Amino acid sequence: MEGGAGLYNPRTVEEVFRDFKGRRAAIVKALTSDVGEFYQQCDPEKENLCLYGLPNEQWEVNLPAEEVPPELPEPALGINFARDGLSEKEWLSLVAIHSDTWLLSVSFYFGSRFAFDKADRKRLFDMINGVPTIFEVVTGNMKKQTKEKSSAANRYGNLSKSDSKVRSSDGKNSKAVQASNEEDGSEEEDEDEHGETLCGACGDGDGTGTDDFWICCDVCEVWFHGKCVKITPARAEHIKQYKCPACSNKRARP
Repeated sequence: MEGGAGLYNPRTVEEVFRDFKGRRAAIVKALTSDVGEFYQQCDPEKENLCLYGLPNEQWEVNLPAEEVPPELPEPALGINFARDGLSEKEWLSLVAIHSDTWLLSVSFYFGSRFAFDKADRKRLFDMINGVPTIFEVVTGNMKKQTKEKSSAANRYGNLSKSDSKVRSSDGKNSKAVQASNEEDGSEEEDEDEHGETLCGACGDGDGTGTDDFWICCDVCEVWFHGKCVKITPARAEHIKQYKCPACSNKRARP
């Protein structure tokens, strides 16, 4: 099963967490930006299907592993059978909950397999707990976690709404950066407040690349890396009201 471990066996806490983030990013993609394709692949007329997130951030809908016991813990079986019995929002939320559970089980399977001690297990959990769950991303419940960050963004009083919803990777508004050299003290304060912002898609903080930029959803007020939601700076300039994939999909089907 390609969704299983294969030849890839993370052995350290950092490697297991990297594995977790790759699988998580894949499933978030399936349930948000790729939700149309994911919905079509989960045909209730097919056999029991599972949603697999792979370490390389790719996802697949496939039959469960034939090995008994499987090489890795298996995701929820038969997600396609519930598709037409629930509203899309309820179904995606259910898949998200089971996916969060699966990701934890895979990570701590590796922890047990490679004999992580108490300190390593706690460190792994703390690292995982530092990123939003898939359920929080899909349902928009991350809004509670971003209230303080949104308040900080609103304190950019000299920026228009269209300017303030796009910012560069260093936590400053991208246009404001070009016109910088204003009040060093206030810039440092704003930069510190934005330093903890997490992307609603991948769960990572500010990128290391100087060309990375962020865009804020006008509905749920969650920040996203532009690359994670496939929005370029040029395209963002022409968007009057941006809706993230999760908010856009809420009205996709009744």
